[in-house]
Amino acid sequence: MTTTRHAVISGASIAGLSAAFWLRRTGWEVTVLERAPAFRDGGQNVDVRGVARDVLDRMGLTDAVRARNTTETGTVFVDAAGRVLAELPSDGPNGATAELEILRGDLAAAILERLPAGVKIVYGDPIDTVEQDAGGVTVVTTSGRTRHADLLVIAEGVRSATRDRVFGAAVERRDLGVAMVFGTVPRTAHDDDRWRWHTTVGGRQVHLRPDNHGTTRAILAYAGGEDLSRLDRADVLARLRERYADVGWETPRILDAFATTDDLYVDQLTQIRMPTWRRGRVCVAGDAAWCVTPMGGGGASLALVSGYVLAACLSDTADTDAAFAAYEEWMRPLVDDVQNLPRWIVPFAYPRTRLGLSLRRLVDKAITSRLLAPLTAKLTQVAETTRPLPAITLAHA
Repeated sequence: MTTTRHAVISGASIAGLSAAFWLRRTGWEVTVLERAPAFRDGGQNVDVRGVARDVLDRMGLTDAVRARNTTETGTVFVDAAGRVLAELPSDGPNGATAELEILRGDLAAAILERLPAGVKIVYGDPIDTVEQDAGGVTVVTTSGRTRHADLLVIAEGVRSATRDRVFGAAVERRDLGVAMVFGTVPRTAHDDDRWRWHTTVGGRQVHLRPDNHGTTRAILAYAGGEDLSRLDRADVLARLRERYADVGWETPRILDAFATTDDLYVDQLTQIRMPTWRRGRVCVAGDAAWCVTPMGGGGASLALVSGYVLAACLSDTADTDAAFAAYEEWMRPLVDDVQNLPRWIVPFAYPRTRLGLSLRRLVDKAITSRLLAPLTAKLTQVAETTRPLPAITLAHA
């Protein structure tokens, strides 16, 4: 008689829900634990690229994601008056604006709605302790609830506390020196269906992107400042007003809206690098394992793929060590391809001086020219591989 294996997944965003979907499809009992008190909607633009499109097809979610498209049609660089300086290629599924462009919360919601019957999700009760022995893994949540499982998947994100407890000093953080502040702002008649991107001196960027909810997503990003993620909201807003006081364009409007928006999110771009993604019966996935940051791009695609690959590697064996090793071997090349950013990328993307800004704009015009457009398009490709996805043995339709 076959014993049903039980997996606990910590984190109910894209990586965690993908793992829940595929582990349940391969016969596992699945419990998802989420720190937030309810499903976390909202968030900024993500996209589905490369082999992640194949995973999405296998989940039966391509049409659902396409129906939730952000409505963004292209990407343009603009000056302080909003005039277009250059336009990035957006042709085909992997242009600067991908064919499958969607808000993070909308993608997670699409997966959540499609989860196979039997997946249990518990909100507001995160993991407090983790213990392992030969029989499996035991987690105790903050409410005191004890759960025993054959497998723990940590998919909590870049600042995962559970990952840090289990893996300790094996977690390497690489601060890229870039602060990003995200928020939703009211849409105006001046907004259109393009991602408008303004770069100016002082290592500062301003972004506006359309969404499919009647609002606009805004980002203020800059290099070379303090870690805003350590500050409270009032101090963050004060620092932003000081740093962006002379930027112009749509910046005053964004700063005013950030003061009242209910989804302000502050991030210090930090890569996560780990020599191994497994320890005993515990593994990590998504940003908790390899945060590539928006500088690298493709985090949502890698998260989506990771759930499938992990379940596929576990579907035909009871040997967790062998399955984890196969999971790492398949995923590592995709992650390394995005994580290995050149040293010059931050100074180039965030010029400090007028000379640096002039050079940046010259390069922007060159790479968006008809001659170099094919090369530029390749720069936006992530999660690309010639390898077939691992075979998977399904137990549930």
